[in-house]
Amino acid sequence: MIKIKTLMKVIPFLLMGIVVLNSCEGELDNLGSQLVDMDAANGNEVAYSLVAYNINNGDVIRADAEKLDSVRIGAFDEPVFGKQKVSYITQLRLNAYNPDFGTNPVIDSVVLTLKPRYATDSADTKTTEDYIYPDGAVAAKKVVTTYPISKYGKYKIGGQKTPFTIKVNEVNDFLGGASDSLTSNKAIALGAEIGSKSFNGTVNSIVVTKDTDASELLNRPVSYRMKLDSAFFQNKIIAKKGDQVLKDAASFIRYFRGISISVQEQDGYLFSMAPNDIGLTIYYKNDVTEPTGTVTRTKAELALNLGAGNVHLSSIAYNRTNESYIAAMNVAVKPENLDNPNLQVSAAPLVYAQGMGGAGFGIRIPAATIRELKDLYKNKKIGIVSAKIRVYNDADNWTNSYRKPNSMLVRERDAKGFLPDMTSLSSAGYSLIKTANLSTKDANYDIGITASLKTIIENESYDTTKDKDFVINLGSYKVDATTGFLLGQNYNTRAYTPNRIVLKGTDIANIANVGKAIDKTSKVAQLRLIFTQKN
Repeated sequence: MIKIKTLMKVIPFLLMGIVVLNSCEGELDNLGSQLVDMDAANGNEVAYSLVAYNINNGDVIRADAEKLDSVRIGAFDEPVFGKQKVSYITQLRLNAYNPDFGTNPVIDSVVLTLKPRYATDSADTKTTEDYIYPDGAVAAKKVVTTYPISKYGKYKIGGQKTPFTIKVNEVNDFLGGASDSLTSNKAIALGAEIGSKSFNGTVNSIVVTKDTDASELLNRPVSYRMKLDSAFFQNKIIAKKGDQVLKDAASFIRYFRGISISVQEQDGYLFSMAPNDIGLTIYYKNDVTEPTGTVTRTKAELALNLGAGNVHLSSIAYNRTNESYIAAMNVAVKPENLDNPNLQVSAAPLVYAQGMGGAGFGIRIPAATIRELKDLYKNKKIGIVSAKIRVYNDADNWTNSYRKPNSMLVRERDAKGFLPDMTSLSSAGYSLIKTANLSTKDANYDIGITASLKTIIENESYDTTKDKDFVINLGSYKVDATTGFLLGQNYNTRAYTPNRIVLKGTDIANIANVGKAIDKTSKVAQLRLIFTQKN
């Protein structure tokens, strides 16, 4: 028969595995308590207040091709975090060098194709039965299916759909190589505007079929298309036939250095697309001499490559005006100081979190709390079943309908890798962040740190004079498309995560009691524990 003493030692580990495997079926705290009671041990739940502090990321983040699985374009202004304006800058290359445009080539049009992400379940289809296809005046049917793009920000301004004007400019600065590191605040000189078009926030597909046999005359995938300045490309590319600037990639990217895609407006929303999905095609005609001597104007086209292999940059500009936010950032920790083992922090009643280079925050478990828990482990034989950091939305400062973040990036301040929980429990379906009530003002987040805390509490050599800090930013971790495993702490979506939120921090009015047990209904930043204790 298993001795009670031995059983009590293994119960916490059994419970942890069961809870993780059943994380979608019930609340961890309740399930843990029920199982503990069944084994004649006392199940305890307790909350301790914590030190919460802001981290000022300086409104800058690495935002080059290596970091951009997605890019944002747009402008969004709200009263707490201020204005954020994002443009996309990319190189472009010829698909084939030293091109022959034929005799007397003249451009008909230049079309830039963007493929913003869109809501697939909100299609609006319009069919024109008596359509005449212009190339040959063919009787046909035209089907246009329109979708609203996915937006973060304001869907309407003044009761009207948010208007945007998409602008395309030539880039005047050489952007370097695709493997170069670039930050979101890098100054890039822009040249002439080479395109401008209104954008109503929708994309569409077009299918045209012949009336006679239903064969397709045109099948254009879902996209947004805009014409660029034909004269610019006539002079920039067509007129350079045979010139060295068109003969190799190195010469071309120093000659035509890239384009910038932005919006003219200062407020609205941010939308996203995959950087490698952008296309640019030059449609032109040239003279073709037939064997009979007849000269015919013939259609031709030249596609430029804006995809992989080119430099991509998300250029992000902020305008902060909220006095409370600015004051908080003035006393916030800077990322370069996080490695200081004697880091001093300013406890904050509110902490701010924003992706794309915006603020992050830190959570500190005071040394006194650690000593108390170690004493309970040593003398009361407690077994920690669950440990999590809980933070709450601040309903006074963040009451809008903007989509709240549903994921966070978390690391121990004195470590560069994943939390121990993420590595030891990942194969069991471990979830780092659990959310509740995200669609309401009462949203809250639980960050699982069970393994982290058990390591501290059960390690006799741990220095109990040290606080324990966790660094938190908005974003989600990327996974290997083949294996499904997480790629690493630095492989994440933070560079293009648009979300932001204001969270409750430390109860400054009761700062002397920080680190002590509190009422579980309190909404300050807190450590919530479930532990077992022998009767």
